[in-house]
Amino acid sequence: MQIHAPAKLNLCLYLGARRDDGLHELCSLFEPLALADLITLPTLTTLGGGQGRIGAELDEVVCAGVEGENLVARALAALREHGWQQPPLRVEIEKRIPVAAGLGGGSADAAAVLRLAAGEVADLEQIAAALGADVPSQLTPALALVRGAGERIERLPEPKLHAVVLLPGGGGLSTADVFAEADRLGLGRGDEELDELAQRLRAVAGAGASPLAYPELLVNDLEPAARSLRPDIGDALDALREAGAPKALLTGSGPTAFGLFDTLAAAQEAASALDHDDAIVCEAGAAP
Repeated sequence: MQIHAPAKLNLCLYLGARRDDGLHELCSLFEPLALADLITLPTLTTLGGGQGRIGAELDEVVCAGVEGENLVARALAALREHGWQQPPLRVEIEKRIPVAAGLGGGSADAAAVLRLAAGEVADLEQIAAALGADVPSQLTPALALVRGAGERIERLPEPKLHAVVLLPGGGGLSTADVFAEADRLGLGRGDEELDELAQRLRAVAGAGASPLAYPELLVNDLEPAARSLRPDIGDALDALREAGAPKALLTGSGPTAFGLFDTLAAAQEAASALDHDDAIVCEAGAAP
């Protein structure tokens, strides 16, 4: 079995107050991209579903080039703790989404594995939320208005087709460091302002328009903090604008900068004009 785990783009990210649990209130629009990790799932046993796990065999996660604990391993462990009885799996992840780039690759992989247990394990949303703030929204990759710290998700209609050029900038920018820098800089908005912004986003995005139809709402409040830690982000944003991007901004906590374009052809033309070997061109929308 092979499944795709789409990257997610923050079309906007409005930052609210820091909560008692250490997370921040947010208001954001998430959308999936055709850029996706490829996950292959050959079982370690030949038993059919429902016959349980055999002996001491355990799930195994293989992700070449990525060190440290993998969120997929935690997702599988959580499923087992909640009674999932499918045979042990060997999960092989082909990383196509840049790592630590603000594109939610690890969360996408974990959500894709959680989807295997749909209909078999209750409360997948709660399991996803315990794994990370971005995981719940990626259980069903689609345009979504996201509130709270990522746990309140409102699916929206599919928008008009558009494309993006991504400049990952080498990845490696810690989400925790960016939020800490945002706190140090005193960034953030009040609850009433977040509610008002959510209403405006719901109205325009809920009509199925392209994000380029409401550029004034495409703002990332974390950009000053990310640029404070990685000044080269500003260079990437300038390069995208000079290449003709009608709108360019940061996704998530960065360091990936992205430019929005009406068509894939326009995005490809802009990418060819950029002096960036790491540029990625793709359409918005989940991979098949």
